[in-house]
Amino acid sequence: IFMVLSLLSIVYGALRCNILAIKIKYDDYDVRVKPAAYLCIFMWRSFEIATRVTVLVLFGSVLRIWVFLIVLLNFLGYFFYPWILFWLSKSPFPENIEKELSRVGTTIVLCLLTFLYAGINMFCWSAAQVELSDPDLISKSQNWYQMTVYYIVRLMENAFLLLMWYIYRTDFYLYVCAPMLFLQLLIGYCMGIFFMLVFFQFCHPCKKLFSASITEAL
Repeated sequence: IFMVLSLLSIVYGALRCNILAIKIKYDDYDVRVKPAAYLCIFMWRSFEIATRVTVLVLFGSVLRIWVFLIVLLNFLGYFFYPWILFWLSKSPFPENIEKELSRVGTTIVLCLLTFLYAGINMFCWSAAQVELSDPDLISKSQNWYQMTVYYIVRLMENAFLLLMWYIYRTDFYLYVCAPMLFLQLLIGYCMGIFFMLVFFQFCHPCKKLFSASITEAL
């Protein structure tokens, strides 16, 4: 019961972050989110987060040491990704975050921001993409390419982790139908992707402002 309540609270938080990110990106427009959009986001985040956590738990139950390496690589990759893009853009160091902050204080704030960003992306696609070269620190453009790469890589990673669990599973899972669980988790993650596509294609409150729909981009 507590696990279900925790999942619902996390999904609700992800839903609110999604709506907040949309309002920040399109703050010049009157954003009205319809009930269908709320439903799609809820289903999208539910399937995405629940299957991701389950995959990591199953993998960690049979390969306890390796799960720390997987988590660490994921975290460091997403932590340094905004910084790498910032260095490649050769943009000036952000100075307008808070006038009272020194350069060291600004760096600490940016590190905390990318820390949070990395933690979110380990489990689900972040609603707001960090862009250190932007004055608002948030990317205002809709990058379908990054999202597509993210979900393809994440699906492949989940499949690989489940395969390792299936190969090295112990007698603890003797009464679990492993092939069925393997298939259900992959289908569950694909269902999350499906509801995400439905949201951006039909239910996004600002879909008319997109330069290209997600189906055209794909």
